[in-house]
Amino acid sequence: MINQLRARIPQRLRSPAWAAFGFGLLAALALPPFYGLPLLWLVVPGLLRLLTGASSWRQALWRGFCFGFGFNLLGLFWVTEPMLITIDQFWWAIPFAAPGLAAAVALYMLIPALLVYRLKPGFGLVLVFAGIMVLMNLAQQFLFTGFPWNYWGTDWAIPGRIGTVMIQPAALIGMHGLTLLTIILAGLPLCGPRGWAGAAVLLMAWTGFGLARVAGGPAAERNLTIAMIQPDFAVPGSFTPAALQARWQRDLQMTQQAMLAAGPGPKAIIWPETASPALLQTDVQARAAIASITGDTPVFAGSFRFTKGGHARNSLVVVRGAGPIAGYYDKWKLVPFGEYTPAIIPFKITPGGGFTPGPGPRTLHVPGIPPVGPLICYESIFSGEIIDRTDRPDWLVNISDNAWFGDTTGPRQDFATTRLRAVEEGLPLIVDTNSGVSAFIGPHGTVQAQLGLDQHGILVHKLQVALPTTIFGRFGLTLDWTLSALSIIFGFIVVGFERFLRQRQNKLILS
Repeated sequence: MINQLRARIPQRLRSPAWAAFGFGLLAALALPPFYGLPLLWLVVPGLLRLLTGASSWRQALWRGFCFGFGFNLLGLFWVTEPMLITIDQFWWAIPFAAPGLAAAVALYMLIPALLVYRLKPGFGLVLVFAGIMVLMNLAQQFLFTGFPWNYWGTDWAIPGRIGTVMIQPAALIGMHGLTLLTIILAGLPLCGPRGWAGAAVLLMAWTGFGLARVAGGPAAERNLTIAMIQPDFAVPGSFTPAALQARWQRDLQMTQQAMLAAGPGPKAIIWPETASPALLQTDVQARAAIASITGDTPVFAGSFRFTKGGHARNSLVVVRGAGPIAGYYDKWKLVPFGEYTPAIIPFKITPGGGFTPGPGPRTLHVPGIPPVGPLICYESIFSGEIIDRTDRPDWLVNISDNAWFGDTTGPRQDFATTRLRAVEEGLPLIVDTNSGVSAFIGPHGTVQAQLGLDQHGILVHKLQVALPTTIFGRFGLTLDWTLSALSIIFGFIVVGFERFLRQRQNKLILS
């Protein structure tokens, strides 16, 4: 039956390169929001057999690239959504955006393909491949300003309790460590029946650890109520005075509703990224309008900010009363081509020259509020780079505007990845986006309350207490660099041992 189906496939589509491309597409179906994790037990062994079956290093490179291209093409198709919104300006870029980005990210598959193609299938190969893949993921996070997307460790951030259980190892080894475990788990069937047994033992141990870590139930709650607004502003939106005034009035109206919903007692209000059409740092009247509603209750609002040198910053500004702002945070991980033009491009693409980055992670100390670590937009996907480790916050707040990406996989992938930051750091995390998904996430990664995509509303919940500093929170990415190196070293040791056993077996057969 299989041979009959295979015979119907055109000859050119039966090539190893097309098979690698198909495995890449299947691997993308394991990412949020599909969570087709069982597919990886087909994908990883199949890919490794394709790579080790290559007759030359050029052939191995091509197969690795084809896999990476298929994986990222399906995983990144959502990047065309902003161009569809502004199709009158960027119609010409739509055919090139997702394929171009997928091809660029696929280059990170070349080194893994090159380094494993001479190895024989076995446990050593699986370890070496897993370690090299994590090294490439780390490189992807740092090179060319970084783009840590489509990582297999995020596959486990499944909605509900099962996902909460399975992402708990991130408190020890972070997202990259989860990727390492995922590849090993998916690759073990390559070793035959013993490999399947090993995969079952690893999966049981993984699940047992997660169950034990969340067994204590939800974290305790502070006497502090957080209310966030999700205004669901249209993008790109109008910049006429009337439209900006209407936007401002919606901010104020929703803030008043949020104050009532939060009730008596200590509280804080959160607005999403770029929610304010006013420059809150300098606009005294705007701050007075907010204070007339909130009094001394702090409002954490997305707002543009200008430095003394005239540099534009994408910022979070804290308004507390009608006086000067109580604090600010400047985004430091800017989106290439969206918020700034990379230096290698000889002409400016971003409007007005774009933003300048802030100095890095920062903890804000606002009177009456536990120390908070702010994040803006996709900064939340950078594992190990989100907090000031010399001044650990008690909670995290991520403000964003995902409306540009519509009802696609993009906002859902972003939310799943952001959820891992809470587990890694052991901190409660509040996500407030313009159009969803907005949520309260506990320090175990449990979603306490949320507003879905394209909803207009207010979300209110008590702030939870932080957990003690996690192992990953103490050592950060140093752990992941070390684990990947150890996986490669130990993998090559196993490869050598497996080669010795094969040679010995061959001698016994000949004798």
